[in-house]
Amino acid sequence: MRERITMMVVVVTLLVAQFGSSSASRNLQQGWWKTFLLGGTTSSGVNPAGSSVVFPLYGNVYPIGFYYVQANVGQPPRPYFLDPDTGSDLTWLQCDAPCVRCTEGPHPLYRPNNDLVTCRDSICESLHSPDYECDNPRQCDYEVDYADGGSSLGVLLTDSMALNLTNGLLLNPRLGIGCGYDQIPGVSSHPLDGVLGLGRGKSSIVSQLHSQGLVRNVIGHCFSSRGGGFLFIGGDDVYDSSRVVWEPMSHLDQKHYSAGGAELLLGGKSTGLRNLMVIFDSGSSYSYLNSQAYQSLISLMRKDLNGKAIKETRDDRTLPVCWRGKKPFKTIRDARKFFKPLALSFSRGWRSRSTFEINPESYLIISSKGNACLGILNGTEVGLQNYNLIGDISMQDKMVIYDNEKQMIGWVNSSCDRSPNSHFASM
Repeated sequence: MRERITMMVVVVTLLVAQFGSSSASRNLQQGWWKTFLLGGTTSSGVNPAGSSVVFPLYGNVYPIGFYYVQANVGQPPRPYFLDPDTGSDLTWLQCDAPCVRCTEGPHPLYRPNNDLVTCRDSICESLHSPDYECDNPRQCDYEVDYADGGSSLGVLLTDSMALNLTNGLLLNPRLGIGCGYDQIPGVSSHPLDGVLGLGRGKSSIVSQLHSQGLVRNVIGHCFSSRGGGFLFIGGDDVYDSSRVVWEPMSHLDQKHYSAGGAELLLGGKSTGLRNLMVIFDSGSSYSYLNSQAYQSLISLMRKDLNGKAIKETRDDRTLPVCWRGKKPFKTIRDARKFFKPLALSFSRGWRSRSTFEINPESYLIISSKGNACLGILNGTEVGLQNYNLIGDISMQDKMVIYDNEKQMIGWVNSSCDRSPNSHFASM
């Protein structure tokens, strides 16, 4: 979990001599890519079948602590495990440029090529404020700071990523990715090779693939409570839109996937917590409420659990709040009878409302000590300020869809451990 609400981007300097940029090499690569687009898909470069790119997901909320995908980058393609993050835009790999500070990952550091992105490239400009100045016009330096205190500093380049479409085509588009040569891990950093940025900005993978005419500007994910699941980009052949609950993306937050203000319900009744600005963030393993909302929820839950055969325990440090039963719980099913479901109710207007259900299985974990622990945390304590995040735990066994073309967020209960091709029959 990296609570990856991107807070700021600043410019840094790296000597271009480290990479030996070659305009001739870049021209050859660009020529190859144009040939591939014209001959490998269709004459217009558009995918007519509405196919999707599908990544299997690995991991779980607990005990592993995160989900991840495998991306195959470079020529020849090499595997890297990345954190799929709808809360940030830039995709980056820990990079041997050489690396100043890198955490230990599952694979060797990414070896950069010569194909640097220039400072005035539109993708580079999307990572900076409008008034930034180019210290070196031949390269794009970046620094991304995350809300959990982590950061990645590096230089932007283009490289190929091997992608399989659901219609059987294999694509190798060239995409802008970050060569991160200086990483500071945050409090919730994961031992991975980097981040797969899936946000709304121009530098995100989905935006780049869409701009090349390869897929629709839609992403979605399905986290299985059993572990694993899948992530998709495109989506026409993965879900049935008529079965999905849709909510417009908020106009008040253009940077994140937010459905706007919501009311929190407990057991179907109002908690009095209204107008909570909610963000859907796959980069967070757990869900977060701002401090006031969090304390109110804890108080209501304690009141509701009073007198039941379950007691709060201070002996379990797995998460801040845990409860023990008369005997250790083996599964969440053993504990769920003590807890009421939560829900977020989004207003669609004067009368109509849509509801995002959060059952006990989607906000509790069973710790190694057999206690039920609350997977909703105090976001203010980790730097999220007034943001409220729906993290992986609360999106389990749901397909969550982010349609950037229609500016809609959707969700539907789903069997996430099934392959996407069987989903129309199982949603």
